[in-house]
Amino acid sequence: MRFEDLPAWMQNADTKACFEKLRQHRGTLAAKRLFDIVVSFLILVILSPLLLITAAAVKLDSKGPVFYRQERVGRYGKPFRIYKFRTMVQDADKKGLQITVGQDPRITRVGRVIRKCRLDEFAQVLNVLDGTMSLVGPRPEVPKYVKAYQPAYLSTLLVRPGVTAPSSIHFRNEDEILAESPLDPETTYIEKILPTKMQLNLQYMDSISVGNDIKVMVQTVRAVF
Repeated sequence: MRFEDLPAWMQNADTKACFEKLRQHRGTLAAKRLFDIVVSFLILVILSPLLLITAAAVKLDSKGPVFYRQERVGRYGKPFRIYKFRTMVQDADKKGLQITVGQDPRITRVGRVIRKCRLDEFAQVLNVLDGTMSLVGPRPEVPKYVKAYQPAYLSTLLVRPGVTAPSSIHFRNEDEILAESPLDPETTYIEKILPTKMQLNLQYMDSISVGNDIKVMVQTVRAVF
């Protein structure tokens, strides 16, 4: 991939500088990809009984598919479908916001338990295996919020988005923050939360490595429990 091959809307001075820096760490990125494949495969094998039970619970609890697949923006600005165990009623994205706020009535009974334990995110190991995601990296956003990115934020689209990230840990109670905001949820997200998320994502990219990914994964487990 050459810088000139990126979508025109991604090409600016910030993304070019980041692109050149990442080119110097191609070995690190290759090792990160190998780590993703091996660990994701092990997660699927080891946790398969739990994942099967989760899938059955989702199916029995409410009408709709086991997985919720939403369009997100991935590496190099390419759209992809993210996998999640469905935690809301069918067609929830057509019945409200694209973000979850507090005790969102669209969340199912089983969905509340799954969200609390972060089990819905485990389905994304399928995205990791197919190459659209990484275990650790900037969380992928829906196209609507990518359009609100400042030029510097577009650099986060030069790497595979992650299942978890330092920004995910920092905003692990994001739905509660949105519910308590005096502004409408989307305005709060774009003006208050998104800038901090992007700064954390850019800091992660400055020290990208397999060792740092392991550290973030351990921190994620601690945050959940």
